[in-house]
Amino acid sequence: MSFAAVICASHSTVATPSPAKGGGVELRAGLQFAGHSLVEYQARQAAEAGASHILILVSAVTQALSRAVDRLTADRIPVALVRDMVSLVREAPRDRDMLLIADGAIIAQKYFTAVAAHPGNVLLCLDDTRASAGFERIDGQHRWAGLLRVSPDLLFGTLDMLGDWDLELTLMRAAVQAGGYRVVVPQEDLLEGRVALVESQASADLVAQALLGAQRDIPSTEGGAEHYVLSRLAAQIAPMLLRTQVPAIQVRMGGMALAAMGVIAAVLGWPLFGILLMLCGLIASLTADRLGQLARHSQDDGWVALMPSLIVLLGVIVLGDEAGARMEGIYLAILLGIVLLAVRWRRASGQKWWLLFTPGSALILIFLATLVSGVSGGLMLATLCALGSVGSLVLGKRA
Repeated sequence: MSFAAVICASHSTVATPSPAKGGGVELRAGLQFAGHSLVEYQARQAAEAGASHILILVSAVTQALSRAVDRLTADRIPVALVRDMVSLVREAPRDRDMLLIADGAIIAQKYFTAVAAHPGNVLLCLDDTRASAGFERIDGQHRWAGLLRVSPDLLFGTLDMLGDWDLELTLMRAAVQAGGYRVVVPQEDLLEGRVALVESQASADLVAQALLGAQRDIPSTEGGAEHYVLSRLAAQIAPMLLRTQVPAIQVRMGGMALAAMGVIAAVLGWPLFGILLMLCGLIASLTADRLGQLARHSQDDGWVALMPSLIVLLGVIVLGDEAGARMEGIYLAILLGIVLLAVRWRRASGQKWWLLFTPGSALILIFLATLVSGVSGGLMLATLCALGSVGSLVLGKRA
């Protein structure tokens, strides 16, 4: 059964109002998280989970909220702002369940998927422990984690109530009384920040770093040295860029520039320096992947995402040409391109990551071999490894 979603976005932060902002109180929904506002991040999560329509319940429409709606609409995510219960009753669909996201709730995507998989009344819960003391208590055993799904009957039965009441807590209590199904979050996920309620920018930054460091629910599009070495460096760099709100596309362009500078260095006869620059370009590209993943943007499998790696393949050809082994460089670049596309487009499922000889793997091997026997020896050894990797892909697919 399809469902819609409503995001509560009217509570203020615990921070003192800033005079630079005219003394106004900042909303939790406006906190910066994963490259944009928290409410935009929540809306992208709901859309990824399958919400057909998203409503944002606000106390006042601000420019920041309007810009967030414009960005979501540009990405073909149906979203609208509602200011009161009357508007919510008018806008909410009566033929599908409603997913409710609490104000300031940051929840890992896998729990959105788990709640969305059960029709009817569903609550995301935490065990009642000292670590979960900041969440709303349900009973002596559980606390509410900030996400629930309710049926149309329960939703509109609650919305028809008279008086001044809180939508989040009232719907949560109604779902509990209706015997809603409970999805319980493990204690370790709570401690790791994969479920949190943030009330300030500092707490939002801490949760962002925790989620970026884990990312266990995101499918990998890497292999070889990118998976084992370069991605670890990218995971260290991404949190620093996240705090500065650097867009992923700018990081990607930086990776392209670094890789191109490496090719130029190889042309000028500095192969070791060129290889290091090309490796830096690959690290920047992987960092851009992580920033985009945390921001819940769809995985970029287009040619722009592949450009740093494609420039590296050009660099491999240049290395071969400068070492007097032009054909070896061309053959190696073709083999690496096949592996690259297989990994990036998820055509290498079931393969061991160490069997995938990627551009990063080739650069590291060539660098080490150059220190011992020269570039031509590294190209020959890398070509043999690439042949074995392509062979494992073909034979693995056959099996």
